Amino acid sequence: MSNNGKLKIVVVGANGTIGREVVKRINEKGHQVIEVSRTSGDFQADIQDKRSLEELFAKIGHFDAVANASGSVVFKGVEQFTDEDLAFSIGNKLMGQINLVRAALPYIADGGSFTLISGILSEEPILGGVAASLVNSGVEGFVKAAAYELPRAIRINCISPTVLAESKGYHDSFPGFIPVEGWKVARAYENSIFGIVTGKVIKVY
Repeated sequence: MSNNGKLKIVVVGANGTIGREVVKRINEKGHQVIEVSRTSGDFQADIQDKRSLEELFAKIGHFDAVANASGSVVFKGVEQFTDEDLAFSIGNKLMGQINLVRAALPYIADGGSFTLISGILSEEPILGGVAASLVNSGVEGFVKAAAYELPRAIRINCISPTVLAESKGYHDSFPGFIPVEGWKVARAYENSIFGIVTGKVIKVY
């Protein structure tokens, strides 16, 4: 933390619906945001590319927290799934977030925090959501276990939102689910970044 009490927080996926709300909330609290996305922001990186993550954090240098709001999976039925679909889903949202932590660890401050993202499908499956359920459960398992092993009092948590109110194109795929607004998800990130919890799956549904 700087002498003026401002935290330097890296937001990955800053141009997405959730990422924009997280950036907005951090700015409202008066802290410094480093915006990262694949094609825009202060820095560019692809979470599926470990080398780009390593280069990203080497360029940014010292910081206090990482909040990730990115990660993609393929939505298909079990019988339609290909090896490539599965490899993409695991490589992007699961390994991408694991590598995000691994690449950032040498640069994050003592007592800093990581916030990753999973989703409601780890508990409530939908048709065609096998990969999402698998990957989300993997992310949550990683967070729960890594919390015991991270050095220097570094915390790690995972945000698990339901389908977003803003993502109207997905609503029919989530029958009976009550959508949540992006700003509410951002408040869960606020809890993870500025609170004291670690190893938690913070649900927003």
